[in-house]
Amino acid sequence: MKKILKLTAIGLFAGLILMLVLKIILILTGNTAYILLFNFDYVPIIKDLEPVWLFGYLFHFLTCIISVVALFFILKYWNIQKRMLPYSIVYTLGGGALFFLTALSHQPPEATDVMAWFYWTVAHAIFGFVVGVSIKKWM
Repeated sequence: MKKILKLTAIGLFAGLILMLVLKIILILTGNTAYILLFNFDYVPIIKDLEPVWLFGYLFHFLTCIISVVALFFILKYWNIQKRMLPYSIVYTLGGGALFFLTALSHQPPEATDVMAWFYWTVAHAIFGFVVGVSIKKWM
C-alpha cells in the first residue's frame, strides 16, 4: 500500500509539472495544446459529467496516476522499474501518439497542428523524465 501511495504522489507531482509546462507554452506562444490535458468530450458517459472544469482536472490527474502505477508494475516485471529511460521513452512516444485523440473532439488543438503536437510531445517527455527521476529517488 505504501508503494501505491508513493506512486500516486509521483503521478500527482509529474501531472502538475506537465500542466505547468503546457500552461507556460500557452502563455508564451498562445498554442492550445494545454487544453487537450483536460479534454474528455470524446469519452462516452464521462463526457456528460459536470462541472466540466472539475472533471477535466480529475480526468488529467487520474490518467497521470493510473499510468504511473501501471507502467511501474509493467517495468517491474522485467526488473527495470527504477531506470529512467523506459519512462521517458514510453511517455514521449505514448504522449505523441495520444495527441491525435484531439481529432475526436471539437475543442482545440486541431489534430493537424504540428506545433501543438510538438509541444504536447515535449511536455510528455518532460513528464516521463520527472516520473523516472522521482521513482529512482523515492521508490
